[in-house]
Amino acid sequence: MTAPAKTLMSYPDPTPLAAVTADPATVLVRLWREHGPLAPVLLEPDVPAWLVMGYRQLGVITRDESRFTRNAAHWRLYEDGTVPSDSDLGPMMFPRANVIGVDGDEHRRLRQPLHDVIANVDHRWLRRTVQDICARQIATIAPTGQGDLVADYAAAVPLLTLGELIGLEPDQRPELLESMHLLFSSGPRAQEGNARFEALLTGLMDYRSPVMGADLVGALLNHPNLHNREEVLQTLVVLTTAGNHTLISWIAAALQLMLTDTRFYQSLSGGRRSVAEALHEVLARRPPMINMPARYALRDTELAGYSIARGDALILGLAGAAHDPSVHAPDWWLRQPHAHLAWSAGPHACPARDIAYTIAHTAVAAAHHHLPDLRLTIDADQITYLPSIWTAIPHTLPVTFTPHPHRLTTTHRTACGPASRDPAGGDRAGGDRAIAPPQRSAPCRR
Repeated sequence: MTAPAKTLMSYPDPTPLAAVTADPATVLVRLWREHGPLAPVLLEPDVPAWLVMGYRQLGVITRDESRFTRNAAHWRLYEDGTVPSDSDLGPMMFPRANVIGVDGDEHRRLRQPLHDVIANVDHRWLRRTVQDICARQIATIAPTGQGDLVADYAAAVPLLTLGELIGLEPDQRPELLESMHLLFSSGPRAQEGNARFEALLTGLMDYRSPVMGADLVGALLNHPNLHNREEVLQTLVVLTTAGNHTLISWIAAALQLMLTDTRFYQSLSGGRRSVAEALHEVLARRPPMINMPARYALRDTELAGYSIARGDALILGLAGAAHDPSVHAPDWWLRQPHAHLAWSAGPHACPARDIAYTIAHTAVAAAHHHLPDLRLTIDADQITYLPSIWTAIPHTLPVTFTPHPHRLTTTHRTACGPASRDPAGGDRAGGDRAIAPPQRSAPCRR
């Protein structure tokens, strides 16, 4: 490991952050070897940042709001115009008037609506809804004996689930998926993707009035902590990005692991490794967000012997923490439990981990159960990833399996929301306040 340079700007050849998501295991090992817990990276040409990979250092920058802020208005290269207003980094890194972009009392005010709507989601209804969606997706490919576990499944299940929660019509869902892919790419069409994404959500708000029932959008439109439509929109932005893109990444990565790692591949034929172990290993070793934006230094400071200048951007290297030798022994992921920072840490940590786990576990378990002899049709080293400096979602996971007719059964009527009683007995979780999908044009008849 080389001695830390005096400042971020003094490193001659920072590694492009895109190289990290293209090959996380190889590049992160090299960055740890060459630099230690912090490494200089390039977000785009001439835009350097720190990649914080140390477990302890990530804890510091996510919790110490006296030195590090989530508010990108403090990013020096944004303030001085080095990063132009039309930069591809804008949708993910520019200031936003939402819970992600503020700290302190303002953060707590905007976070409360998230806590409230998440707490009121009926988990039994959610699990049944995801099971039905998985069954429908599997039914489309089961008779053919082949499919793409990304396009046909991992990308579809979170999107269709989210559609039930926020009232997306079927013809709107492809637009949501494409616009979010563009946004997360931080590539040439990221600004276009952001505009299309926000336009879709704005239209959804226009369609859903505050008096149209206790769905998620209606709950946000009615929430006293959200003072105007822009705050409702930006809260929907946070919920939708977290509820769709990161879940696609998690489900796809778990399926990829189970298809390519012999410890899990054997489990498809009755081995010991479980779906839960695959999901937790992904969180620990290759989390849904490989890198996460960002914290910004409020003043000149020091972190683990590195000189951090006021306004430096610090990227959360969540996958990098898996390689921290001060915390993890070699092959540590082979033992339980898995310590990780996939949910981030501090005041901005993910508030929806239980919902996310319900969706991801249900999806991976359904594929495992209904398509037990899945076989990847390409070598593991042929898997490529969608362009992004934040996530590593496979372009495709082509598979074959024994064709079979998949009998489609549903546990509830999706358009009507959860039944008033759980099949196992007892009132549905959350009682009358539980959030159900919105009723659309047709009345609900039981």
